[in-house]
Amino acid sequence: MNPSVQQRRSWTVKANRLRKALFAGVMVVFAAGAAWSQAGGAKPACEAGLAQQAARKVQTRYEGIRDLRADFEQTNTSATFEGEALMKPEPRPGKVVFAKPGKMRWTYAPPEPSVVVSDGKTLWIHDIQAQTVTRLAVTEGYLTGAALQFLLGDGKILESFRVSVVGCDAKAVTLDLLPREDASYERLGLVADRATGSVLATSVTDLFGNQTRIRFERLEVNLNPNPDTFVLAIPEGVEVIDYAESRTR
Repeated sequence: MNPSVQQRRSWTVKANRLRKALFAGVMVVFAAGAAWSQAGGAKPACEAGLAQQAARKVQTRYEGIRDLRADFEQTNTSATFEGEALMKPEPRPGKVVFAKPGKMRWTYAPPEPSVVVSDGKTLWIHDIQAQTVTRLAVTEGYLTGAALQFLLGDGKILESFRVSVVGCDAKAVTLDLLPREDASYERLGLVADRATGSVLATSVTDLFGNQTRIRFERLEVNLNPNPDTFVLAIPEGVEVIDYAESRTR
């Protein structure tokens, strides 16, 4: 029996917190030091070799960042089922801290408060309303291929992706990044400053057609955050769902 729209919406809501954690690391890597802009006005007439040139500039910018902190606003746009969106694209605000290799802490504000923490090896998702903590091994299939490499601070854009130009103008170039190996997402998109390589906008599209966009404000880099930032203190009384432990059995 085919699932109803309501069933699919329920599954999407349950998967949403996990999905945002899976792609958050990729978004942070590319968005450091960036302002937010839309790529809709980009023009397709671009010179030969621009994709490789822009990717190298983004790589150089990325390699110069050890850590960052910022306020953010995340918007998830879901795929549709029978013409109906499974989730409303409502912005989610919060704060993020990220540090290489593979460390991050996302704190989502109410009305759906949650915390996503990774120390580079383990990923914790604390759903505050549901009073649950889910523990995952980062090395599992949740973050694979190029996504895992970038999260761990060891990735090369041109080696990990097939890079093509979607459009460009005098100031910016819009790139489409397709992973060369199997990954837990379909593609990445970014708009980069042609002169500096700073990323102006990012997106991640997963295998189901859902897209995650993140806009950063008040971003600061290379502040050497306290190591305790990337450890989740599990509150008393919460249910712990440990997929990392089951993986080792």
